[in-house]
Amino acid sequence: MYWFSFGVVIGCLLISAFFSASETALTGSSRSSMLRLQKQGSHEAGIVAYLLNTRERMIGALLVGNNLANIGASALATGVFTAWFGEVGVLYATGVMSVLVIIFAEVLPKTVAINAPDRISLLVARPMTLVVAVLSPLLTVIEVIIRVLLKLLRIPVGANQPLLSPTERLRGAVDLIHHEGGVEKHDRDMLGGLLDLKDLQVSDVMVHRTEMVMINADLPSENLVREVLATEYTRIPLWREKSENIVGVLHAKDLLRAIQLAEGDISKVDVAAIALEPWFVPEMRPLSEQLKAFRRRKTHFALVVDEYGEVEGLVTLEDILEEIVGDISDEHDVAVAGVRAQPDGSVFVEGSVPIRDLNRAMDWNLPDEEATTIAGLVIHEARSIPDRGQSFTFHGFRFRVLRRERNRITALRIVPLPREPDTFQKVPKAGTSF
Repeated sequence: MYWFSFGVVIGCLLISAFFSASETALTGSSRSSMLRLQKQGSHEAGIVAYLLNTRERMIGALLVGNNLANIGASALATGVFTAWFGEVGVLYATGVMSVLVIIFAEVLPKTVAINAPDRISLLVARPMTLVVAVLSPLLTVIEVIIRVLLKLLRIPVGANQPLLSPTERLRGAVDLIHHEGGVEKHDRDMLGGLLDLKDLQVSDVMVHRTEMVMINADLPSENLVREVLATEYTRIPLWREKSENIVGVLHAKDLLRAIQLAEGDISKVDVAAIALEPWFVPEMRPLSEQLKAFRRRKTHFALVVDEYGEVEGLVTLEDILEEIVGDISDEHDVAVAGVRAQPDGSVFVEGSVPIRDLNRAMDWNLPDEEATTIAGLVIHEARSIPDRGQSFTFHGFRFRVLRRERNRITALRIVPLPREPDTFQKVPKAGTSF
């Protein structure tokens, strides 16, 4: 009789271990992994997805089954030890069962499950579905009692509002996997850039008008062709009377075709006839919408205007793609030393370098909400246009102005400061030493 009771105790412990492992695996399994496996034809993954969608009932079944198994095992063990040792057997049973339950029914199965939650979830999916079905009437009664108690305590039911948006949670998951070594920095930056498209505007990535290459449409054809050949770009805006009055966009390929049709006589080429009509887009348009517009119009070039209709710059499809994949260079690009890391840990940066590009290159986290370029950030924080040699400390970095041309900061030296609480100062401090 005692051997039968011990067999039942061992069986209860095994059942408890099953429920413990199932609870850890199912609550720790990845919904995205299950969805992908389900699309690949895994029936067990579909069952796991169903259990996760009925999380309250699944958790109820796990807790009921686990507690019934533990209570049953403890009760039988207490009866056996009491028969052997009398009243003191209760203490023996408590000690022995505590050790057995904690080690073999809790810690061991949960440790196994937490190291491979997806695999264990697939193994326990079918038995757990059966358990949920068998315990369904009891679980319904328990759910009604719980909801009544929660209502009496004025605790809202179903008010599950995540702290972060789905996009931010996805970004956090990517950062976590990168921190653990599962995703390389370049891949993390690409995923982050893709998620940022809807939050960025055209003005954040455009080429400012001060850096645009434009050609006077009234120039003689020979001079105009000479200027086109002198630039590395294939699409060049044309202007008349003043640089803000853009009348067309000349494509180098169209110019070559026109020269071929004119049998090499450049003087016969009518540039105005082959120039494309300029496409103007507002600077506040989200990048995701501009990307769709580029695909819809089957063009890669647009001019950016402000709310008054004045040209602010230009944006290309390449500018948007670079926000995702990083800098794209070809054999005609001019190498510009915009960011140069120094052996002493400092970084020389041109003032026109975008903050996002600098963050991506150096893996920093400088804010880009108030300014697009690093020079703009310094001016914003300083609340003035600094002179050459002035230094500022903010956002955990030390900035020194190396060059200034008129009202523009053209070169900076940036030094990351030690990550201590007292080094992060909201108000910039100006000085002359560095």
